[in-house]
Amino acid sequence: MTSASGLIHWRQMETAMDLRNYRILGACNPRLAYEALQLEDKVGTMLPGKVVVQEIAHDLTEIAAIVPVASMQAIENPDLKASAERSRP
Repeated sequence: MTSASGLIHWRQMETAMDLRNYRILGACNPRLAYEALQLEDKVGTMLPGKVVVQEIAHDLTEIAAIVPVASMQAIENPDLKASAERSRP
């Protein structure tokens, strides 16, 4: 799994529709991912690491990502919440 190694990979969405420039980047901090998995075994589905880069207009690009704390709120584990807080930029 590329993300687990801490490398950044990308792929363009493949679709039959005409889509503006749109990229999904994946990056993962292996140390933080390991820490979270030690606290909660089901957190793998919610680990942050996806970033969307898309062209909004000819000269305007948007970058979007989710805040780790927001993605992990559904899991009621105070230790996990503390771990997510430490991963904030």
